[in-house]
Amino acid sequence: MRPRNGAGLRPIALLCACSFVLLATACGGSGGSDASGNNANDGPKIELTIATFNEFGYEDLYREYEAQHPNIKIVERRAPTVDAHIKNLDTNLANGSGLADIEAMEVSWIYNYLAKADEFVDLRDYGANDLKDRWLDWKVAGATTPDGKIIGYGTDIGPEAICYRRDLFAKAGLPTDRAQVAKLFTDWSSYFATGRKFKQKVPGSAWYDSAVLTWEAMRNQLIQAYYSNQDRFLGAENPLLKKTWDQVVKGTADGLSAGLPAWSDQWNKAFRTDKFATMACPGWLLGVIQTNAGSYGKGKWDVADVFPGGGGNWGGSYLTVPKQSPQPVEAARLAAWLTAPEQQVKVFKKVGSFPSTIDAYDDPQVKSQVNPYFNNAPVGQIFVNRAKNVILKQHKGPRDGEINQVFSAALAKVDEGKQPPDAAWKQALDLADKAANTRKSG
Repeated sequence: MRPRNGAGLRPIALLCACSFVLLATACGGSGGSDASGNNANDGPKIELTIATFNEFGYEDLYREYEAQHPNIKIVERRAPTVDAHIKNLDTNLANGSGLADIEAMEVSWIYNYLAKADEFVDLRDYGANDLKDRWLDWKVAGATTPDGKIIGYGTDIGPEAICYRRDLFAKAGLPTDRAQVAKLFTDWSSYFATGRKFKQKVPGSAWYDSAVLTWEAMRNQLIQAYYSNQDRFLGAENPLLKKTWDQVVKGTADGLSAGLPAWSDQWNKAFRTDKFATMACPGWLLGVIQTNAGSYGKGKWDVADVFPGGGGNWGGSYLTVPKQSPQPVEAARLAAWLTAPEQQVKVFKKVGSFPSTIDAYDDPQVKSQVNPYFNNAPVGQIFVNRAKNVILKQHKGPRDGEINQVFSAALAKVDEGKQPPDAAWKQALDLADKAANTRKSG
């Protein structure tokens, strides 16, 4: 799913080593199973619970699955926010009971639970090895432990492009055609350099909306950002992290950032002004831009098939099966079905969540999508291309999300002129180190 609550960031006892298509007969499901996972449903009525947050777009799919499996009743527990969902999951995980049969986890915090993989079903025992080629390899890697356990099936992703204001580019004497714009941003250095040229021509507008969101895009491309592969907090030992910080705070010093706190009222309203010209732009953000900019932005915004440094991802989720589930076979089967290419296309069509399954990219409903609001940009093909360009498999440690919040908060203070960069960096290192050590001692 797309990030919720702004910057964005959860989780059985019968184990049978059998493939997905044979689960019902080999593992004792209700009735026989065909190659599509449909079964005869001669067994007793089973209620499956699934815990999600905000909007996954699954309601129609639940009814479809129930029609195919008359002995299954699906009950969704939808938390209003990601924070509420995490609180419920952590409480029930600590209590040893109360988790749903399927727990959704967003990409930014699944790493907390990879460290607790023994609390979740290893989906390889339910056919994951036969299914994993469905997804982009980096999506599978995000739910795989160092020793190879797969605890989640991928839902959507957030491949990133660059959204830009054609009218402001024209005012600055920059190309406006999206193919020419794409040539401007081969890496982050060229992105910032073009921004400085833009500021010289259009001093009244910033180059991008927020230092924090730009940091998020850049930091996500580092193979190691906060943690070593051995889950040791790197902090000041990581020169690439400091280099990224320095690039972003230099951008703020040069006036490239509009200094807008993401998801704030000021940020929302800025889309109806000439406050900034570009932003790192996952596919789901197009709807945010359109909603915030309204008629003012129609025809002004466009999307370039490029992302500095190659590819980036912001957003997406997984479906996991806790070991607390009394019916892991049926839960794993439902999770696999909900995340299959056919279902991902349906969700994409309904709520715009971009698929993580490779076969979905050949579906005309995905690859042929055009967005009239963004000058008829071929957004389907653009984001298919962007998804295939995400090649890095960043290692994220058990408190990666919390540590990133520390650095983001520090950067926000710099962006808003509340703290000098060096002091903010030092404070962030201290707080992040405490968070990492708390994890080790707790």
